[in-house]
Amino acid sequence: MTLGPSSHVMILGGGITGLATAYYLQKARPDVRYTLVEQSSRLGGKVTTTRENGFVIEGGPDSFITDKPWALQLCRDLGLEDRLIPSNRESQKVYLLRHGKLVQYPGGLRLAVPTKIRPFLKSQILSNAGKFRMLGDLFIPRRESREDESLASFIQRRFGHECLDRLAGPLMGGIYVSDPKTMSMESTFPSFIQLEREHRSLILGMKAAAKKRSAGKNPASAPPAMFMSLQGGMQELIEALVTQLKGTLKTSTFAKSVRRSQSRFLVELETHHRAIPVSATHVVVTLPAWEAARVLEPAHWAMCDMLQDIRYVSTATASLAYQASDLPQGFELDGFGVLIPEVENRRLIACTWSSTKFAGRAPEGTVLMRAFVGGNRHEADAELPDDELLELVRDEFKDLFKLEAPPMGHHISRWLHANPQYDVGHRERVDIIDRYAAEVPGLHIAGSAYRGIGLPDCIHGAIKTVEAMTGTALP
Repeated sequence: MTLGPSSHVMILGGGITGLATAYYLQKARPDVRYTLVEQSSRLGGKVTTTRENGFVIEGGPDSFITDKPWALQLCRDLGLEDRLIPSNRESQKVYLLRHGKLVQYPGGLRLAVPTKIRPFLKSQILSNAGKFRMLGDLFIPRRESREDESLASFIQRRFGHECLDRLAGPLMGGIYVSDPKTMSMESTFPSFIQLEREHRSLILGMKAAAKKRSAGKNPASAPPAMFMSLQGGMQELIEALVTQLKGTLKTSTFAKSVRRSQSRFLVELETHHRAIPVSATHVVVTLPAWEAARVLEPAHWAMCDMLQDIRYVSTATASLAYQASDLPQGFELDGFGVLIPEVENRRLIACTWSSTKFAGRAPEGTVLMRAFVGGNRHEADAELPDDELLELVRDEFKDLFKLEAPPMGHHISRWLHANPQYDVGHRERVDIIDRYAAEVPGLHIAGSAYRGIGLPDCIHGAIKTVEAMTGTALP
């Protein structure tokens, strides 16, 4: 069901997916009317930045990956190219905690796959037995089954349990804030599955892929940094989007239900305890899956059962600012941060050294550190009162980094029931949801719960949704 001149598109959810949907719809069909509805008082969802006393503090994502082009392209489309900043090329170290000590993530590792053997063998992250078990990937046969498997199963099979516990679990599982034992390999790292099918060995497959990239590389043009952000923080992206949107934007407005009535939808909204029925020809739902299930139950109850099967976990971050002189002797923020494996039995998932990772995040003579808590390990920590959460983080900093000085400031962000879990079988579940949605003409579902959690994935989902509505490919 494509758009006509008299169409009205209702977009539910004012996070990055909903805003990007409105933007690209406006570009593709400036003649089409749209209304975007957001329950909270602000637009942007998890993309939020606090600018305070010279600090730039991210509440949600601090950057986007450039391997997936859609976020970078959106920044360019919005005229933000001169605001883009790369991650620090001179301090790209990443540390992992091993027996309570920071150990540098070895060079030549692509996620958990060694592409350079010498630095990998010299690393202190794994025992000698663990390293040689990882090299066993060179000889292990490929898996013949096409069924989905967990990250834990895949990594243990290819590289052994020590790699899972010390490398792949904290890094690959940490990206999705997920338990490797339940996390779908097919929905999170499908390229690894493809490498195994095509090359048998992931190590050999990575080497072949690197050789192919090198052969096609233009020596005159340097590739962009892997991670990019914006000078004033990622909220600049939201601010630029909102400035350019010409449709109706409603905040503090709750979507109660969506019903299909003849050739149109009846969307029941509520604002300031007042019910507002709105008619629409198309509805785009970018809400979390559990909220989408509630809203769409009158339209398709079977689809809502599948939506409710997508689990979520809670997380929180605490950003702490310090005088650089307060850092203990020998502790330098000379990298992006530290990942903390579950086997270390700590309350933190990770810590990012924000003022090192990107320029301009803290005034001269100060530093900014960001701690991550909750997730599948200690989810209840995400709901601790502010003073208890701050005390938890400070105790961890004291134990891990010998950092005893009180922070000069702090900022806490909570994401309760907000992190979708891509459990084993996730892609099949999403395929079924898409088929059910297609049974309701004019209904579209997009967002981080389905085919990618990062900003580029969400923006790509918005683009695909607009292409489906308009029947044309966006440039």
